[in-house]
Amino acid sequence: MLPSIDFVRQSIDLHLFFARIMKEHSFFLEVGFTPRDAEFTRQADAFRMEFDSFLRDVVAVANGVVSPDVLQSGEVVTPYTLNAEKATSFLAGIQIPTDITQAEIDLIGGDKEIDPQLEQKVVALNQRATDLIGRIIQFKTTILSNVLSCQMFTVNYPLLIDHILREAKLYLQMVQRLQNRERINVEREVLEQELFWNRIMAEHSKFIRGLLDPTENELITIANNFGNEFDTLVEEVEEAMEMNIPLTEVTEDSLNATKRIRDFKAQGTQGLLGCNIQSIIIPLLGDHVLREASHFLRLLKTFYCHLT
Repeated sequence: MLPSIDFVRQSIDLHLFFARIMKEHSFFLEVGFTPRDAEFTRQADAFRMEFDSFLRDVVAVANGVVSPDVLQSGEVVTPYTLNAEKATSFLAGIQIPTDITQAEIDLIGGDKEIDPQLEQKVVALNQRATDLIGRIIQFKTTILSNVLSCQMFTVNYPLLIDHILREAKLYLQMVQRLQNRERINVEREVLEQELFWNRIMAEHSKFIRGLLDPTENELITIANNFGNEFDTLVEEVEEAMEMNIPLTEVTEDSLNATKRIRDFKAQGTQGLLGCNIQSIIIPLLGDHVLREASHFLRLLKTFYCHLT
């Protein structure tokens, strides 16, 4: 059974990363609908505000509890998040509460004593998250079904909708495991997480490639090469799983590739904020995929230490 201190810290670490991801998914869906689907726009906006409220409550109990390596990884906020939110709010005409981001910037990691009251607050947060994630999974599933059956048009790729659906399902699975106080099996986790996030990185590359202006030839080539590289890494992890062979070499390759795509995404986010890249990529999307690369990079470093 997971000790209380690990249960609380791992829950808070998870929510600080994933609740922000979910609220941004809601935003990306919201701005992608046409006037015909105004009810879906309204629902996406409601989900965005619910995740804002949830994340604010997580931040309120996180100070002195969140893992320092999570704060330092760049998966919670980056040096660009605040400006990306401001620029995106201006472009979309939708108010994004930057006070949450500032509160996250001000967080301090540590080993604060876990009292029963804090533990119960986290139990309640996890239960609340379970309900909220379950509902947004249903929402995304409906949207994907409508798009695939040509009953709905959105500017978001069908693959992107499927992509954010898979991320929500992973989040829900992890919250449920924590709520059940399950200890993490690192060997199993390496296989599952590496396969999942290598695929996500491959798809990010393809989304970037497709959202860049056709004149951005160099960036399109770089994004395309990353897509091919991560596709290969997905195949290598699948092969390792099937043949039950050590993942050390594949994990090292994933680590190196993720460092490079993290840097590419950071440069891209800077370029979007500086209006130096022609694209249909809203600035917050650049920062969003950067944080996901930083999250994966932290996981890979942890896995690699266990494997070597």
